[in-house]
Amino acid sequence: SEVASVGGMVRQYQVVLDPERMRALNLSHQQIASAIQDSNQEGGGSVLEIGSAEYMVRTSGYLKKLDDFNNIVITARDGIPILLSDVASVRMGPEIRRGVAELNGEGEVAGGIIVMRYGKNALETINGVKAKLQQIQQTLPAGVEIVPVYDRSQLITHAIDSLSFKLLEEFLV
Repeated sequence: SEVASVGGMVRQYQVVLDPERMRALNLSHQQIASAIQDSNQEGGGSVLEIGSAEYMVRTSGYLKKLDDFNNIVITARDGIPILLSDVASVRMGPEIRRGVAELNGEGEVAGGIIVMRYGKNALETINGVKAKLQQIQQTLPAGVEIVPVYDRSQLITHAIDSLSFKLLEEFLV
């Protein structure tokens, strides 16, 4: 099974552009977006042969901290680089919220939906998830809890009991 997350806060880097500085330096949004994109990617390499060994060479250019963003070169004028920090401020912040989940009308919650793999036994999967949730609950900080809101195990157990009763009834008739 797998868990599909719902709700909660996702952190992201936010680039807040200064339109006055952009206008003064004659820079467009597209130039800045392209510079950020070009500075945040891996580059393929080749194979380096040393003796009888081969080594894979590649570059990892992913931006990992605020200074990495601030030092992105957007362009150069007369040999002087114009950095992202010259026209924008970069900060960590929350992603735009696309949905909020509540539980019984009280406060925000983060949610997860357990998705069972095709062909697996539903009751075994549910019982396995319950055992794992009990294990995880013990490691959570005070005030944080995992609350199942929909549990199909009772429905499955009831269906099995009904089927068993009907089979026994038919067998006796």
